[in-house]
Amino acid sequence: MTPRRIAARLLAPVTGALLLGACASVPGGYELAKRDPLEKVNRGVWGVNQAADKVVIKPATQVYRAVAPRPVRQGMTNAFANLTEPWSFVNNVLQGKGERASRNFTRFLVNSTIGVAGLWDPASKMGLRSAPEDLGQTLAKWGVNGGPYLVLPLLGPSTLRDGIGSGVAAYADPVKIGINHADINVWYKRGYLAMYIISARSDLIESGGDTFLQTSLDPYAAARSAYLQLREAAISDQDDSGAPAANGIPAPVGNAGTTPSSAAPLPGDEPATPQSGAQPSAAPLPGDQPAPAPTTPQSAPPSAAPLPGDDAPATPPKS
Repeated sequence: MTPRRIAARLLAPVTGALLLGACASVPGGYELAKRDPLEKVNRGVWGVNQAADKVVIKPATQVYRAVAPRPVRQGMTNAFANLTEPWSFVNNVLQGKGERASRNFTRFLVNSTIGVAGLWDPASKMGLRSAPEDLGQTLAKWGVNGGPYLVLPLLGPSTLRDGIGSGVAAYADPVKIGINHADINVWYKRGYLAMYIISARSDLIESGGDTFLQTSLDPYAAARSAYLQLREAAISDQDDSGAPAANGIPAPVGNAGTTPSSAAPLPGDEPATPQSGAQPSAAPLPGDQPAPAPTTPQSAPPSAAPLPGDDAPATPPKS
């Protein structure tokens, strides 16, 4: 069998799924992905990803969170987010969104200079909201259907269209082009990739993603639903209306950089300060002085009968 026939056989089911999705739904939608025709295969890849996360990625992330204080972690998150601005600029231009593209350009310029390579985010304080876009969103804008839901090895939730977008971005993203062609040691490039993965995994913990999955009856289905909802919100630019931008993980809880109350703090996190007036629940330790008895006498209840030996009650004065 020739390589062309082998490729045709491998691509036939995927191509057919895309065509069926395009016929059965509005172009750009995720109707086929929600039905998840490749669920059996996806669950297998999901299991492998979860095992890799448990053995390698999450332990490395926990060490990172224990060693790096929260301001350092937030700085890394800001820096990696800043490096997505050029690719977002390209995709906003391809979609004809001039105002959002101008925000990408200005944010990258401001944060790369005043924000010291993006470690700080002064652009947001200036009122310049982020405008994230990727090639998957651009293809959706052009009417390409989402296709079937896919769980990619190590990359996690995606769809056929979004997966193609991620593959193209690996070679077309201006930042990745610069990194791939930079005359630097290959270990620096691998270190950049490892740090990106660890920082993204830390952000997932910070946003409450682990708690979200652990409390779900079916973590696979919960992750699929969350991903598709966030992608639909991203395609419709709900981030401009105050909704969280899609990033493939559950939306952050509370302010950026804060740990949700339902998640247990990791080593290195600062404990919460107790509210004033709150009473400790722990029993007193040996050697602690007992609290003094109240000095204000409390009158006995009127219904209590006098005990033997008690003085006779005072005779009320005559009127």
